[in-house]
Amino acid sequence: MEFAQVVRRRRMVRNYDPDRPVPPDLVDRILDHAIRAPSAGFSQGWGFLVLTDPADRAAFWTATTPTTAEDDSADGGPPSGGSSSGGSSSGGAPSGGAPSGGSSSGGADAAKPVSRWLAGMRRAPLIVVPHANRSAYLDRYAEPDKGWTDRDEARWPVPYWHIDTGFAALLMLLTAVDEGLGACFFGIPPERTAAFRETFAVPGEYTPIGALTIGYPATDHRSPSLKRGRRPVDEVVHRGRWTATAEQ
Repeated sequence: MEFAQVVRRRRMVRNYDPDRPVPPDLVDRILDHAIRAPSAGFSQGWGFLVLTDPADRAAFWTATTPTTAEDDSADGGPPSGGSSSGGSSSGGAPSGGAPSGGSSSGGADAAKPVSRWLAGMRRAPLIVVPHANRSAYLDRYAEPDKGWTDRDEARWPVPYWHIDTGFAALLMLLTAVDEGLGACFFGIPPERTAAFRETFAVPGEYTPIGALTIGYPATDHRSPSLKRGRRPVDEVVHRGRWTATAEQ
């Protein structure tokens, strides 16, 4: 597929065909492209948790999502990293019943179905959780060719460990499109991060920046956020200088 077509077709897919696993060679290709992302000082301070086993995926959803239904009038679920490219999208709600959102201490909440958003996301046969390692960057820039031996985080204008891991996540999203797959990047709620870490024995120096569901797309629910429309280039691009408004 031409690169321009990949970029235009990229969108956040929130429902998957649960009967079509992602072939192992495609999983490897997605990860190989991820590690080709740029990184400051070639620090490569990232780590990727890959979940394909049904039990592991179920454990992920139990650790990271609520046990009660969410509001389907909005996108539902944690923030996702963008919406559709503006191209065509399948409409309608996902078919099939909504699976349980994990174990609960009991009561009425335990019987409530999860949201349409979560029901579709849980069907993904592949989950990849990108993690950023700040220490890898501080250590790298304390080396002789960089010389920041104080390892002072204040030297960094922005946390490049998060940015570079985000680059890697975007390459995975684009690779998924190129391979005829769908994918969605979304956040792990802060109050669920500890449970996620404990469930998967994530080392303390690694921070999950989000997660990706990946699989073959099924009939999807179009995000209400798309009604906002895409901001035109002339509205967001400032050539030469940031032009003052007429009022100024």
